[in-house]
Amino acid sequence: MSTPARQTSSLAVVSLVSGILGWTLLPLIGSIVAIITGHMARGEIRRAPERMDGDGLAVGGLILGYTMLVLGTIGIVVALVFFGGLIWLGLSS
Repeated sequence: MSTPARQTSSLAVVSLVSGILGWTLLPLIGSIVAIITGHMARGEIRRAPERMDGDGLAVGGLILGYTMLVLGTIGIVVALVFFGGLIWLGLSS
């Protein structure tokens, strides 16, 4: 008796591709899509582990998405502090 082949979750593939796009072409949108579809894929895989595969792909998309979101937020805060300091220096002199 053979076991049925496990199918790779489409959401996991979308998560990984979106995570890569989040680092290249679509920084904000790609990262958000990677995070949402990554969580959806992990839930889908947990509900049917005997027929679904791709948890590593989903985790990869989540890592890429969250990392880009965190680094982007830090970059925006640093830019605001830097340019705010420049404006403050310009107004104080």
